[in-house]
Amino acid sequence: MTLIDNLNWRHATKAYDPTKKVSQENIGKIVEAARLAPTSSGLQPFRIAVVADQAIKDQLAEGAFNPECMRECSHVLVFAAWDEYTDERIDAIYNKTTDDRDLPRGRFDRYTDMIKGLYASQTKEDHVIHAAKQAYIAFGLALAQAAELRIDSTPAEGFDNAVVDRVLDLPGQGLRSVLVLYVGYRDAERDWLAPMKKVRNETAEFVLNY
Repeated sequence: MTLIDNLNWRHATKAYDPTKKVSQENIGKIVEAARLAPTSSGLQPFRIAVVADQAIKDQLAEGAFNPECMRECSHVLVFAAWDEYTDERIDAIYNKTTDDRDLPRGRFDRYTDMIKGLYASQTKEDHVIHAAKQAYIAFGLALAQAAELRIDSTPAEGFDNAVVDRVLDLPGQGLRSVLVLYVGYRDAERDWLAPMKKVRNETAEFVLNY
């Protein structure tokens, strides 16, 4: 199967079979696809909370626009952005970069000083917006990996961020929830979208050629 085949197969699943669970191995592959995603300056300014515990999913469902999916899917993946860019966070990733590449620490100081100055001129809300954009890139790769594994998924922005942040104590970790991905296996009888044709704009309409 090609990537295009897999993307044609997937849809935003509307009902999950709560008796079917995704293996830890496959959850690891989905998360790994997101971990390997490109990010601005290589900072990876977000984290992924992997929720399998039913009691926690039930709590999260209080803030979900589609609570049945939250409760019945196998796992909930919460993409949470940094709440701000700090010198310490930037230094930590670049120290790891130089260490892992056997380079002297400080090798990229000229560049990191530049981006530190850039972020210092912005608000914390600007930081969250920028970090969230990086999370979206990883989110897309996670969706694609799930499709390759023939694991159903539902991307969601429709949830109460305050509820998710509180249940997972994300602010205490310097994070804010931005996206949720439900993964599992569809309930064919209740997933009303599954038999329907995938609808997208035609290529001629979608692509602007110059």
